[in-house]
Amino acid sequence: MELVEQMLGSDQLALARLITLVEREASETPQIIKSIYPHTGKSYVVGVTGPPGGGKSTLIDRLTAVLRRKGLTVGIVAVDPTSPFSGGAMLGDRIRMQQHYLDSGVFIRSMATRGSQGGLPRTVRGVIKLLDAAGKDIILVETVGVGQTELDIMEAVDTIVVVLVPEAGDTIQTLKAGLMEIGDVFVVNKADRGGAENLVAELEAMLHQNLKQTWWEVPALTAQAANDIGIEELYERIESHHQALQQMGKLDLKRCEQRKKELTNMIGTKITSKFSELINEGGEFTRYLEIVERGELDPYSVWEEIIYDRVLLRTWMRRLEEEIR
Repeated sequence: MELVEQMLGSDQLALARLITLVEREASETPQIIKSIYPHTGKSYVVGVTGPPGGGKSTLIDRLTAVLRRKGLTVGIVAVDPTSPFSGGAMLGDRIRMQQHYLDSGVFIRSMATRGSQGGLPRTVRGVIKLLDAAGKDIILVETVGVGQTELDIMEAVDTIVVVLVPEAGDTIQTLKAGLMEIGDVFVVNKADRGGAENLVAELEAMLHQNLKQTWWEVPALTAQAANDIGIEELYERIESHHQALQQMGKLDLKRCEQRKKELTNMIGTKITSKFSELINEGGEFTRYLEIVERGELDPYSVWEEIIYDRVLLRTWMRRLEEEIR
């Protein structure tokens, strides 16, 4: 594809256009991903997540400045809430990162959640691949900030930074089942507020009691992103985790698992979507729906009938195969 060739030649406008196509899941998406795939796998991907109001965007803005001073090119995917009017991203994150707009070594893209409950839109992995193929050294992915259910980030990045604020001390217990278990680095931002050191101590105690692995002790540090304090230390911890992953052979294993998960998710999504289209056409399935709606049979019994009705099942599978083709 011409756009792909232009992007590989460092054309930022071509990159933006390709991201738009992938984000919209246009018909060209499979060909785009096939074309760029041999050029992927070189970028290091860092996810920045945490509850709303933690200052994630400002933290990424300052971290990007550090990365640029070190000569690294940066791609940023900032996930915003979906606008109720346009259906797109509200662009709040890009406004807070405006100092990097004119830097050719930084590419910023906002994406809307589009109904996702896990913090990232379904198409974000394709966008990450495009930034990777475009030659970005580091890709920073900011989740929308939805709390402990925001776990999609695990399947998309290499290092996860969890951003909290001093006031989060009372909510640590509620976060344990989610963000507390996925973080590779914890940052208590806005540390000029009272309670920051106490929260760090609480985090360190909790992380020490629940070690995820012996080769990496998850650090907890303070920062004041708005005042550009603690950002260099954050970068050092991210880089230390990167090196630890490589030294222990964990990075390749992690990416293998992510690719496997991506494939299984894609198969499930595509088949479910096509199957839903088929059953919504009506026909024999309508009779089964009405039986369930009236409460005459439970869904499991109806499914067993469908399985036993080989003719109907074969018809659906044949139609499904034709649709996928």
